[in-house]
Amino acid sequence: MSSLDPLPVATTPPKERVAYLDNARYWVMLLVVIGHSLTELVVMDSAKGVYTWIYAFHMPFFILISGYTARHYVGDFRQIRRIVSTLIVPYLLVETSLQLITKHYDGKPTHLMILSPQWLGWFLAALFIWRITTPIWRALKYPITTSIVISLLAGLIEIPNVLALPKVLALLPFWVIGLHMNRELFMKLGDWRIRVASVLLLAGSFVICQVYAHGWETQWLLWKDRYEEEPLTAGPWEGMMTRGELLLVGAALTFATLSLIPRSRSITTVLGGRTFYCYLLHGFVIIWLDRQFDLWQKLEQYGALSVVGCMVVAVIAANLLMTKPVATLFRPLFEPRLTWLFREAEPPSVRVPAASLEAEQIRPAKAP
Repeated sequence: MSSLDPLPVATTPPKERVAYLDNARYWVMLLVVIGHSLTELVVMDSAKGVYTWIYAFHMPFFILISGYTARHYVGDFRQIRRIVSTLIVPYLLVETSLQLITKHYDGKPTHLMILSPQWLGWFLAALFIWRITTPIWRALKYPITTSIVISLLAGLIEIPNVLALPKVLALLPFWVIGLHMNRELFMKLGDWRIRVASVLLLAGSFVICQVYAHGWETQWLLWKDRYEEEPLTAGPWEGMMTRGELLLVGAALTFATLSLIPRSRSITTVLGGRTFYCYLLHGFVIIWLDRQFDLWQKLEQYGALSVVGCMVVAVIAANLLMTKPVATLFRPLFEPRLTWLFREAEPPSVRVPAASLEAEQIRPAKAP
């Protein structure tokens, strides 16, 4: 067999981290950990209100930011290598580990379903699919409209949970919106009038969730069930209308939160650069505390006090998981270099078309 031609290096070099985006990652990661820590307490109205408010926009927020940072994806050598090392490898490690742990404690899943993520791994699978399809969404004439139509229609049919496809399709609009954001739009969100409206919107939505969430079905906020399935039990039109409303609410609360994110560097910027490790590890902490000590069932008797305490501990744990020692310890595991797996990239040679050379040769010299 003949040897393969060398691969070109990345078409675009890695860019310097942006403080605003890392600050955004920090705050949304706090919401993720708090939301997951309250999952077992939603039987209480005090927890369900906070849970509903967080789940209404925390993943749309995370996905939109992720889409924006991936807008230059073209599938070059550097990008492909990074997908393998920071998405595929962590997905296999985390999903396999979590399924083995839950099988040990709960007896299920009865056999490993690596391509059917059960919890945290779904987001890594979704990022993989969204990222490799990015060139398509950048090329379409009406990408956002197309993604919304796909999201609404996805709930009408039975879609297997292969690489979290139901959630991938349902939440697709937020990724596509992120791809088509630009720096100017983010900066416009910092206008003081928008910030005032954002505070009112976020505060008002929080109060509404506290008052009315006890009668809402939170399963809608997981974006994975067919409309007609239990517990949604909605007809086609009702299902599409409900999902459409959730898309609007998620987008509105996401942009409101983005308008309030600080632009300057701070400790949240540093911690926000390590949210990757917090996301991958916090699930293990939650499962261990729940299965080993039955913690959340014991907390129910304390009512609203347990909800506040759970949120405080979740914030502390999230910050600890975003510290440098944690990143240093787990980087070789979750971001392996994989030099043994990939061929060496050869820098692309710069070639000037002959026509351009001829034009340069016949171009008259400028007057001194």
